[in-house]
Amino acid sequence: MNKAFVKEDADDQDESSSVPVEPSAQGINYITPWGYARLKKELDHLAGVERPEVVRNVSWAASNGDRSENGDYLYGKKRLREIDRRIRFLIKRMEASQVVNPLERDNVDQAFFGATVTYGNANGETTTVAIVGTDEVDSTRKHVSWVSPIAQALLKSREGDLVKLRTPAGIEELEVLEISYQSLAEPETV
Repeated sequence: MNKAFVKEDADDQDESSSVPVEPSAQGINYITPWGYARLKKELDHLAGVERPEVVRNVSWAASNGDRSENGDYLYGKKRLREIDRRIRFLIKRMEASQVVNPLERDNVDQAFFGATVTYGNANGETTTVAIVGTDEVDSTRKHVSWVSPIAQALLKSREGDLVKLRTPAGIEELEVLEISYQSLAEPETV
């Protein structure tokens, strides 16, 4: 099992070891199967639909003559560079991905990557977040990156644990109320 998902003895860690390491520094991009599918869908759309359409438009604009003052041609070339840049980025992210399916977790009473955690604060407010990869962060769905401060505070906790979250206003104590592992697939849109 990867060290990112194993709880170390608290006595062996100093304050500096609790600082998360960026995924790119580790060379690993943890991602759920649903996040990977979303990246793949975007890549397929860019490479199979959008890029060929832009290439056709650029070819048509180039056939119109003077390219130096041809807005369609200039814009098309710029858009083509943007698409190619995004395609290269997606390919690199997918190559570095390590897919982790939260539905296949054995230890479901502890919060690890892919967990959906409900916690409460001192004011009695409850919040539910899902711990996902850096490419899957979605604030509207309350999906937080596994390297974010809230996820780092929640990782390795169990139901009933009190965890400390460092915020700009100081340290906030949170109580872990519920931990579950469920599908994080995006709802189907009609």
